[in-house]
Amino acid sequence: MRPTILSRTRRWLGASTLALMVGIGGVSTAYVLTGQVANAQVQPAAQIVVPPTAVPQAGFADLVEAVKPAVVSILVEAQDSSAPRNVQRGGGQFQFQFPDLPPDHPFHDFFNQFGNGQGGGNGPQGGAPEQEPRRYMAAGSGFVISGDGYIVTNNHVVADATKVTVVFDDGTEKEAKIVGTDERTDLAVVKIEGTDLPFVKFDEAPPRVGDWVVAIGNPFGLGGTVTAGVISASGRNIGGSNYGDFLQIDAAVNSGNSGGPAFNSKGEVVGVNTAIYSPNGGNVGIAFAIPAATVKAIAGQLIESGSVTRGYLGVSIQDVTRDIADGVGLANAKGAIVRDAAPDGPAGPAGVKSGDIITAVDGTPIDDALGLSRTIANKAPDSTVELTIWRDGKETKLSVKLGKLNEEVAQNEQNTPTPPAPVAPTPSSVGITLVPNSDGSGGLLIQDVDADSQAASKGLAVGDSILEVDNKPVSSVQEFESALDAVKARGLNTALVKASRDGEARFIGLPLGN
Repeated sequence: MRPTILSRTRRWLGASTLALMVGIGGVSTAYVLTGQVANAQVQPAAQIVVPPTAVPQAGFADLVEAVKPAVVSILVEAQDSSAPRNVQRGGGQFQFQFPDLPPDHPFHDFFNQFGNGQGGGNGPQGGAPEQEPRRYMAAGSGFVISGDGYIVTNNHVVADATKVTVVFDDGTEKEAKIVGTDERTDLAVVKIEGTDLPFVKFDEAPPRVGDWVVAIGNPFGLGGTVTAGVISASGRNIGGSNYGDFLQIDAAVNSGNSGGPAFNSKGEVVGVNTAIYSPNGGNVGIAFAIPAATVKAIAGQLIESGSVTRGYLGVSIQDVTRDIADGVGLANAKGAIVRDAAPDGPAGPAGVKSGDIITAVDGTPIDDALGLSRTIANKAPDSTVELTIWRDGKETKLSVKLGKLNEEVAQNEQNTPTPPAPVAPTPSSVGITLVPNSDGSGGLLIQDVDADSQAASKGLAVGDSILEVDNKPVSSVQEFESALDAVKARGLNTALVKASRDGEARFIGLPLGN
């Protein structure tokens, strides 16, 4: 039955146009050998005898044999009426498609029968995709988390699916229904009918960098492929995700292992393989997995309600740099500085203001803006949180009742300011020439920047607006200079400046020295 399954999978791989999404998952591995190096005793015309001390460390065969029945291949029939599936997620090098193959590569002809051999279109000769609506087939991975048939995979594996088929390691096939998906974390839960099914559990303790991991999945339709490696890093942010907090692993993963599990040495799931970093779509030993704690929480909500709800604070934020910390007298450059608080959001009415630096939530330290986003997103809507805030050189606390995050409030409004007419530009003491903003929005418009100034080194440019200095609004050059003098009078060498570019406000720590 295996050849039939592999044949079906190959057809689906091609039709997916590399809908085979996120390269994630497995290749083969070689285990590290420990012990003394074999000192073979070579004798003329005699058999070589390897010393008994040259015994390799026990591998992962027992672990794999135990967990494999719970790891499945996910086969998807889908219809996409919008765009081809050979897209990249997160920009840069995060590619979700077949690897580029040179014309003389031995697998070039094999993949070319499904597309253009380069992860391109799926037209008759590998050209542009056929006209919409386009039907395609794709393959990914998943794993069973309960005896009654709930299965975790990636959202992008089952996106646009009209039919989902689950294939077990023994060849058993079962049709599945989608229980719920969450695009923000790229997780999904599907369900098959059954009782007393083999399932695996999540690791309860956070994994450590250097721990062993074993990835099992369905790369390029080769179901049941096993690879091994270690956790290379944790807390990785890829593609600007506010909810990922990824584990980085070096177990070989490739297209088709999306949604597959990464196990620790005890056979517990430590993460869901979801992305690779690659210059050409192939494995280079850098893969990313969604941590088990995140998967467990999201899967629980999807099973319970079919959707995920997140807390909403109603602020736009940025990281606290060393310069910003110096500008407000904060000892450590940690936390998230509030650029704006929505007047109709939870934070604004509770007293949170622009320029506040949030350093902790419910006593948990906040390292940066991403940390605050993740912390708030993990809180339940309508719950009350205590924010520790640095304001006016001292620490204060505010209680905020969170709202519910939705896609509309999650998007920052992008407003393009009306270009002001140049009026009486005036040089300042920090290497920028300013003019009052004539569009009525307040602040000062930068007309010129000295290339050798600290302002230029901090990224201020012609066309930027200066809104505040030291958390005080400025609308004239005189107010700007007075605010700088007040900062110096307090013994500080850096001023906290709130600037705006293309309607997007940000804070800058502007050194006041030469």
